[in-house]
Amino acid sequence: MPVNTSVVGKEFPRDTYAIGREKIREYAAAVGESNPLHFDLETARAAGYADLVAPPMFAVVYAGRAVIPALFDPEVGIDFKRMVHGAQEFHWDQLAIAGDEITTQAKLVSAQEKGGLGFYVFESTSTNQRGETVVTGTWTNIVRGE
Repeated sequence: MPVNTSVVGKEFPRDTYAIGREKIREYAAAVGESNPLHFDLETARAAGYADLVAPPMFAVVYAGRAVIPALFDPEVGIDFKRMVHGAQEFHWDQLAIAGDEITTQAKLVSAQEKGGLGFYVFESTSTNQRGETVVTGTWTNIVRGE
């Protein structure tokens, strides 16, 4: 399976996501979170936060919006019907809080063929409205050959 390595380093359009209280509550409930920092404004403020705190894995909500278009970019050439999710890692620097506007930039950092499989690694960097890095993600996708 041919892998287009010439697009390694390509950056994709930035995406900005405004984090809302109800989205935090909905996500936390859906994934079984019970920490009151995700549900109760008074508790979050008493703990020193300006607003509700998003669960760490809420990052997939705002960062994924920047990564998904990269997966379908014709220059990258991923055959989506043959793709599987290989791995995902995050490194958090800041907590995301309701009211934050998170801007994420995705970049293809590696594309290679191993054993007839294509391995595509994307990196996403999400920053808040103050320019602080919130989270950096590594998204590995594997494409099987024909």
